[in-house]
Amino acid sequence: MKKRKSFITNMILALLCASILIPAASLVVWVFTERWAWPDLYPQVLSDRAVMEIVRRKGELVSLMASSVMISSVVAVLAAVIGILTSRALVLYRFRGKELMSFLTVLPLMVPGTVFAMGIQITFIRLGLNNTVAGVILAHLIYSLPYAVCLIMDGTRAVGIGLEEQARVLGAGSFQAFRRTTLPMLVPVILSAVSMSYIVSFSQYFLTLLLGGGRVKTFAVVMVPYLQSGSRNIACVYSILFMGITLLVFAVFERIAGYWTGQMVGGYYES
Repeated sequence: MKKRKSFITNMILALLCASILIPAASLVVWVFTERWAWPDLYPQVLSDRAVMEIVRRKGELVSLMASSVMISSVVAVLAAVIGILTSRALVLYRFRGKELMSFLTVLPLMVPGTVFAMGIQITFIRLGLNNTVAGVILAHLIYSLPYAVCLIMDGTRAVGIGLEEQARVLGAGSFQAFRRTTLPMLVPVILSAVSMSYIVSFSQYFLTLLLGGGRVKTFAVVMVPYLQSGSRNIACVYSILFMGITLLVFAVFERIAGYWTGQMVGGYYES
């Protein structure tokens, strides 16, 4: 019985891995494919045109990478900070309008993206934030916050406030008790919220295009037109770079979170 369960588990894991690796491998093949028509099993025409095109535009590409990573990282960090504060308020405290506030945190997910973008653009034009990096960051933040808040709320419910109360009884201040007890245990959840917010921001196309007015360029804004125009090989190069940058940033986030947790755990009781 155990062997059967183990076999089924391994098969499920193998299928999940295949569902990720096969599409990724097809992207690599399409990078060098100029023509691949049905029903042939192999590409008819191979070319390095897409790679050479990207190499010729490497300066613009580096600038594009830096801009995209900067915008998405700022959004991710802000979403995590606001998500922590909002989650603690909704989970640990009672106040008037709590139910309304809880509803408003998930409201951006209920509004269609096009409607949200058109409505917020009118507001940003009046505020002078349209066609600016700050406006794009703020719009991405609004769209990313529901994910961060929902993830961190679950972690906050699981951790509770008991350890903080014990730390305060032993003489710690409010912030010190939170930083030394609750925050280290929330790091995995915060990392998930940061990662989700980052990928939501990094993938935004229509919202960035509309609010950035073409002046604020990100990876998605440049990549999607290639997909729509049929330049599949160049679009695949951008897709591979998109995945590579995202995985690299996630690795950095995880390394920072691991170092941060190691520095904080036990620090209060040792001092």
